[in-house]
Amino acid sequence: MTSTDVKTDGTPDPDAPGGSRRPARTRGCLPFAGVCAVALALLLVGSRVGLLPGFGDLFGERTTDRSGPAVLKAVQDMSAYQAASGDFQVVVDLEKDTKFLPDAVRGTRTLYVGAGTVAASVDLGGVAEDGVKVDEDRTEAELRLPHAVLSKPALDPDRSYAVSKQRGLLDRLGDLFSDNPGSEQAVNKLAARRIAEAAEESGLTTRAEKNTTSMLQGLLGSLGFEKVTVRYADPSS
Repeated sequence: MTSTDVKTDGTPDPDAPGGSRRPARTRGCLPFAGVCAVALALLLVGSRVGLLPGFGDLFGERTTDRSGPAVLKAVQDMSAYQAASGDFQVVVDLEKDTKFLPDAVRGTRTLYVGAGTVAASVDLGGVAEDGVKVDEDRTEAELRLPHAVLSKPALDPDRSYAVSKQRGLLDRLGDLFSDNPGSEQAVNKLAARRIAEAAEESGLTTRAEKNTTSMLQGLLGSLGFEKVTVRYADPSS
């Protein structure tokens, strides 16, 4: 070391040739910031896919309902008498796969329990002009009504649930970036169709017609009719 390499206070001069320069602090901050960004991304992805259980509550997730009020779109007068109602439950096993790809890569299988009700009613407003006959003494009456019909199944969201849902790798990756409401809609439609088929085979319409007959006989009997006959037929017959 020459005399020109030493400051006046006796310490080495870093600007002098051969002197040691301390690295800038900003160089160490950049790698540290990159590590923090990668760690944060891993936490977010891990909590989404379930790889790091327990970290989902770290960010204080909460649900806020900003839905608007329900709007009345139409009002319809009803003349049907709901005479019976059935409570049904069905287990739906829906599987979707792709050609030339194994299920582990692309495909879904959902096991879903659907619960709902179906009503059977008789349209009293659909009685034809000659559908009611009363004798001169007003002691006997004969009514001709249309057959009972079934309503569309009404699924109960509180009693319907997915038991299990298996998804391929590509489907899981797709769910990370977007929801798939179509899959839930598919099992709901299938459950409603199965419940409707069960209602048609349950004899619910026969029970509804029997209950309607009892109701009309009791109502007209209280008005003084001693004999009330109720018949059911198709509107075209």
